[in-house]
Amino acid sequence: MANIYDLLDQGKTLISDGAIGTMLQEAGLTDGGAPELWNVEHPDKVAEILNEYAKNGANLLTTNTFGGTKPRLQMHALEDRVYELNKAAAELAKKVASKYPDCFVMGDIGPSGELMEPMGTLTIDQAKDIFAEQIKGLVDGGVDAILIETMSDISEVEAAVKASQEVAPGLPIVVTFSFDTNLRTMMGIKPEMAVKQISALGVRLIGANCGRGTDEIKIIAQELANARQPGTYLITQSNAGLPKLVGDEFIYDGTPEEMAKYAKEMKEIGINVIGSCCGSTPAHTKAISEAVK
Repeated sequence: MANIYDLLDQGKTLISDGAIGTMLQEAGLTDGGAPELWNVEHPDKVAEILNEYAKNGANLLTTNTFGGTKPRLQMHALEDRVYELNKAAAELAKKVASKYPDCFVMGDIGPSGELMEPMGTLTIDQAKDIFAEQIKGLVDGGVDAILIETMSDISEVEAAVKASQEVAPGLPIVVTFSFDTNLRTMMGIKPEMAVKQISALGVRLIGANCGRGTDEIKIIAQELANARQPGTYLITQSNAGLPKLVGDEFIYDGTPEEMAKYAKEMKEIGINVIGSCCGSTPAHTKAISEAVK
């Protein structure tokens, strides 16, 4: 079976899935609940969400493990279940992906939940151990790649990349930053800096996710493309517009038609993997897929 790089090397534009949290909330996840617990308590609902994304054109499915590190799970008194919940998530996603041609699973890793030195107390070695524990579960569950996403701190990314390279040498690594503060990350990282520093670690697929809607991600995508290093590929996953308070909940205002326009713009810029993030649904994924195929 081909891997992600094989398809990218052939010049194909790949489609990544959309929001998991948004869909889980629609399925009944309550505010403050642990999404990762659904991998064992409601596996059918998680699988159904992933299946809808794959059915609507996603080549890359994301495991339901964004908050799957020990510090994040500790908030829900689940810190002793890191391996179990991550492995279960990976197995769920792989079972879905196996039904579709050229469909791969990215083991999802979000920020650790702790601030790195010097802003906080977490060292690179400590962060690496935290990420390694999560990655072991994802790898044993069968993921095809590790996705390190919504990052703002280069040193935290470095820790996660090194952990992945040690736990699973050769497994593709994808890194995305959230450039949501004046086109920089919260820690001041610019797209150009992200591409150059992360590609130097041996990562071949780099980009942006989340952020402040499609208008800003277009600017960010161009900066990523301008900084592209030889042998690397680029990924963008925009939120479905911007959140607006409707009643007592936030609703994202980006329509599938707007995401289709975004997808075409991304392809023209030279982005290799196009997806969506917060507020998106399988309908947005379908629009993106149809727009670039």
